[in-house]
Amino acid sequence: MVAHAEIRVVHLGGSKINFREPVITNDSRFLLCASGESVKVYSSSSEECVHDLQGHTDLVSGIVRNPSNHLQVYSCSADGTVRLWDFTDGILIKTFIIGYPIYSIYVSENHGGVVFVVVPMANDKSSELFQLVAVHLPLSGDQEVEARELSAVLCDVSPSGAASFGRKGEYIAAVKGLQLEVFFFKKQKSYRFFLKSGNKKGAKNAFTCVSCHPKEDCIATGHEDGKIRLWRNFNQKKEYTYSTLHWHHGAVNTLQFTPEGTNLLSGGIESVLVQWHYTQENQKDFLPRLGGAITHIAVSPDGSLFCTSHSDNKITIIQSFVKVSAIIQGLVKGEGVRTDLTIDPRSKALVLNGKPGHLQFYSLHRDKLLYNLDIVQQEYIHEEGLDQFEVVKAAFDTRGDWLATVEERTQKGSELEINLKLWAYDEQTQSFMLNTTVTAPHEDQITAMCFSPSPETTMLVTISFDGHFKAWLLADHSDTKEGASWSCDFVGGYHHLKPGCCCFSADGSLLAVGFQEVVTVWSASWELLTTLSQPPGAIRDLCFGRLSCSKYLLGTSTKNQLCCWNLLTCSMEWSTPVDVSLLQADPLSENMAAFCSQSGCSDLFVFKPGEPRPIYSQKALCTGKVQRAVFAPRDQMLESCEEHAQWLNRSQLYFFTQHMDLMTFSTKTEEDRLLASSKRLMVDDSVAVTPFYLLLGKHRQQQESLTNPMAERIQLPQGSIAIKELLYTPAHVLPSASFLCSMFVRSLLISSSSASEEKEPVEEEMESEEEEEDSEGEAELRDARQDLGGSAAWGPGEELGAPALTKAQERELRRVKHFDHSWLSSVLEC
Repeated sequence: MVAHAEIRVVHLGGSKINFREPVITNDSRFLLCASGESVKVYSSSSEECVHDLQGHTDLVSGIVRNPSNHLQVYSCSADGTVRLWDFTDGILIKTFIIGYPIYSIYVSENHGGVVFVVVPMANDKSSELFQLVAVHLPLSGDQEVEARELSAVLCDVSPSGAASFGRKGEYIAAVKGLQLEVFFFKKQKSYRFFLKSGNKKGAKNAFTCVSCHPKEDCIATGHEDGKIRLWRNFNQKKEYTYSTLHWHHGAVNTLQFTPEGTNLLSGGIESVLVQWHYTQENQKDFLPRLGGAITHIAVSPDGSLFCTSHSDNKITIIQSFVKVSAIIQGLVKGEGVRTDLTIDPRSKALVLNGKPGHLQFYSLHRDKLLYNLDIVQQEYIHEEGLDQFEVVKAAFDTRGDWLATVEERTQKGSELEINLKLWAYDEQTQSFMLNTTVTAPHEDQITAMCFSPSPETTMLVTISFDGHFKAWLLADHSDTKEGASWSCDFVGGYHHLKPGCCCFSADGSLLAVGFQEVVTVWSASWELLTTLSQPPGAIRDLCFGRLSCSKYLLGTSTKNQLCCWNLLTCSMEWSTPVDVSLLQADPLSENMAAFCSQSGCSDLFVFKPGEPRPIYSQKALCTGKVQRAVFAPRDQMLESCEEHAQWLNRSQLYFFTQHMDLMTFSTKTEEDRLLASSKRLMVDDSVAVTPFYLLLGKHRQQQESLTNPMAERIQLPQGSIAIKELLYTPAHVLPSASFLCSMFVRSLLISSSSASEEKEPVEEEMESEEEEEDSEGEAELRDARQDLGGSAAWGPGEELGAPALTKAQERELRRVKHFDHSWLSSVLEC
């Protein structure tokens, strides 16, 4: 079975927001950054994501403001397109098809209708040579336009964006390796300047970044040895000069001049933002302790707002170099994930290693970090070669009431230190609180642990290289002051073999433990029920089948075998020779995912244990081995999917590549739904005319609904999309409360549209009937006077002590009498 085009592997949630330099809008209200295959628009004050600009089909590699319109931005991607966006409304305006993978983008005010992009010199993503070309954007009213008019500017440039415009576009400077190249547009001539690889002091002179002064002929370059060079008189190749600034002890990762050129900002591994005074180079200011190493610096056009990107996938927003005003935190990705990818049953958040000694809870649906949980509870010391505690294992019980973690530390010349910690969920703090700490739970490294899904007891099983597995049981002392506590209930082993993996059945009645080449199956009363043999090779992973396939037990071995046992017959059902690096079961269906390694790439097979053919397969999913993956439950089940995509209906499969990119699978149905939700909100015509309906803006009121108050109203559908959008919209996006209140009050009033349509004919009829109504009205008044007192001598002003009415007022009262007031009953019904 081959892969289907309707399913794509995409970056969706947890992507890098520090991949390229962010962009601050002219009014400093929004910050835009590349995030996987989309562009995120964040509020600079509330840190909330306002818009998610989706449309690219590959990694977004750059964002720049449109010089001719401050409400628009350009984005480029490896999919070979440049897209123009209105970021305030989240609308895609135009797509320019370049036809080459794009890795960086630049614009200049002096070059209208032109963008500068970095593309490979050969039309191939694997090319190692790149060039800077000018793309002339054609004027067209079409949504998609081909931009094939390219002109080369610089050859052999860096793909990571080491280029900068000077003097508002008079020249452009680019650095790579030991070379600085400056191209002058008027002269159509470039100058190259070279540095030696080092000197006697061991200096590393390689260029790392560049920034041009906005008003003067000065180029600032950063270097691997921490130095900053300011180049002048570079319009002549032999008479150039440069001065040197030095504070950073590591490589200078980024440089940026302020808009007026009065200051130069620099950042590096020290996580300190340094501000150099341009006219007084010896004076500098510092803003320390910003987090991870600084990778990019961006400045707002008015110079009032700075932002720094960090290696821990974080963006820090700084006000005028004084204080940190906001922090936008993405999914923290270190050198590797020691813990498995797990899902918190309560928040449905992805849980894995975060900051050193922490677990991070990351919402995949909101693409936002919820919080960090300090596991080690010790101050982390940033020093190379220092052994400190690391979180290596984490597991949740089925209800999300308990969290188990394992932390370990290895010191030279000493034994391995291991701590097993059990955390109880606290409803008041909405977080996990430490309940029990077990020091040295095993004599050797803990290789796996899992909770029993049985609702009757709360049990944790840990296995270790010491040759034992232990069952930890929760004892409830709610009737005493002691509260809940944990204790070791059972210690098991098998012929002094080292266990490597374990797994509970779906109902918690069976526990499977792999002891090297033997699989043991235990009952809930710790009775060894059976042992299962398999072809040579140690057991690497074990998984029980789910739902209708619960009678199967699957395992992988180090000898490239995938085996399936039938627990009813205690025999092997089938086996296949395949190198499975990771086996993952979907908790909501019978499906299983097997990531297989072949020829330096990973393949995916999705199958049911009881069926001979896979449901879905995809070759060359990514390069390298997939070591971490998890099925995450969906908030809303997908419907009307194609048959080959049914396995994605209830759960979504996420996995980490060897480059720590979090990937997932997207179906055409899901993409169409996301595209529809990104459009302007439209309420269906079948929704009843209620104040909520009017407040959302689609007001189409007909005369029949006003004149017939007893007409049957269509019930508002429960879970309406419009109502959800209103109630769940972030507060900073909604209008002011006074504006909403006035709209709500006006929605309760009758519309004057129907009255205005009949105003002219009514006035014509009233003029012809006024004389008749006057005579009839006077007769009615005379009859009423006679009935009340029989005295015709009363004047108009003496009737029951009431003030006299003019004839005009009497005619107005008679006109009101003919109006239909039935709309009052419909208002009372609401």
